[in-house]
Amino acid sequence: MKFIRNTAKSLSIRRGIRSFFWPLSGLYGLVTLARNALYEAGWMRSERAPLFSVGVGNLTVGGTGKTPMVEYLIRRYAHTHRLATLSRGYGRATRGFRLADATSTARELGDEPLQYYLKFGEKVQVAVCEDRLLGAQRLHALFPALNLLLLDDAYQHRALQTDVTILLSDYRRPFYEDEPFPTGRLRETRGGARRADAVVVTKCPGTLSEAEQEMIKEKISQYTSPGTPVFFSSVTYAEPRTLAGEVPAKVPSVVVVAGIAQPEPFLQYARARFSVIEELIFPDHHNYSAPDKERLRKYVKSDTFVLTTEKDMVKLREGESTSGLGSHWLYVPIETDFGNDTQRFDAWLQNVIKVPSLPDRPRR
Repeated sequence: MKFIRNTAKSLSIRRGIRSFFWPLSGLYGLVTLARNALYEAGWMRSERAPLFSVGVGNLTVGGTGKTPMVEYLIRRYAHTHRLATLSRGYGRATRGFRLADATSTARELGDEPLQYYLKFGEKVQVAVCEDRLLGAQRLHALFPALNLLLLDDAYQHRALQTDVTILLSDYRRPFYEDEPFPTGRLRETRGGARRADAVVVTKCPGTLSEAEQEMIKEKISQYTSPGTPVFFSSVTYAEPRTLAGEVPAKVPSVVVVAGIAQPEPFLQYARARFSVIEELIFPDHHNYSAPDKERLRKYVKSDTFVLTTEKDMVKLREGESTSGLGSHWLYVPIETDFGNDTQRFDAWLQNVIKVPSLPDRPRR
């Protein structure tokens, strides 16, 4: 009975907090509605990039799977198109336009753009710029042969009008059940989904039935333009790798470290696969300090590894390859998997991305 009373009290407190913030949430929603209306009416200027652009974004703050979705598109087009990615570079200590190179750090680019460069730098130009239109123009000026631009997290950046827009919605936190900030986690009202050319429901369980898919499609269609397709995807985890990219033969125990928006799926993966000694959770885009790294090094022993996400590793890796402990720092690559929707999604991409391919481009 005590547990029930405490639970009821906790729910009552949460409802009270939500009620307190409702007016602010309504005001925030009105401001975003007004901003979008000004863009739609042409009172605020919106321009297309000088090269064909595909935007990947969301309505919800953080954690919908934008990075693996962009990587899916990179894998899909890197061999057939002259490709670039453009991000804001969230959490970086620099400003303005920056192009990734072999000397770049997460502090200069942000963690996700650096991850793109480390994985695909030989195939793709990776750049960051707060002003996406300016960034696209700079990329075009530097590399006139580019013919496809992938924009990471630019859904609310209305100054740049993308040719194709893909909206992501987390299966566990669908935008159609959320509210604008601060009551909820929406960056704008649900009606912003009308700008999407397609919606991808991310992080779906493998047991998602056709009946539930149809129910989700029906709920999404209340906010999207008529005929907007809806696709379903999940996340697949690859084998953990060391800083050198090797798969260790045996991992007896791990300390799990994560600084991402939604760490629970990663934690569930780690608990199911390994003996977890401790879980250290930091805020999204956490910049690991020297004391943070020193604290983690104390866990590393012959039978204990530090296990983290790919996004976290681009920041944790700096200096560790020469520390003598690099083989005990592990990261887990993830990929977007469309499962039964793969052919349908790829066919849709082929239909909407109106850029000539380069069949004579050699594969690397």
